[in-house]
Amino acid sequence: MDKIFTAISSKVSSAAGQPVAFIIALVSIGAWGVSGPLFGYSDTWQLIVNTSTTIVTFLMVFVIQNSQNRDGAAMQAKLDELLRALEKAREQFIGIEHLPEPKIVEIRDALEREVEGKSGKEASADDSVEYLLRRR
Repeated sequence: MDKIFTAISSKVSSAAGQPVAFIIALVSIGAWGVSGPLFGYSDTWQLIVNTSTTIVTFLMVFVIQNSQNRDGAAMQAKLDELLRALEKAREQFIGIEHLPEPKIVEIRDALEREVEGKSGKEASADDSVEYLLRRR
């Protein structure tokens, strides 16, 4: 069941993120809007778009959540591997995403306090970003 849902979720998520999906949605809403006078802007006419958009939104929540869960897990695995591979990295940080939020905030605050005493490039994310951009 997991593999089937993952395969479907990946395909739907990929398709929904394409420009053609936006154009199809835009054309559908446009056609519905133009058909309003034909149906006298009836309750049924309004119900069609309300029901359709509700169903699509409801289903897309699960597809998007599944996609984000997989992306997040893959990113954590990659970061954990980097922590293991880098000599100066602290391996205690592997798996902290499973801790309760208050504990993660405590760790983040401690790391920020650690940097407060440093100056120059040691404490500047901007300098690091500029360095990485120059490396291209």
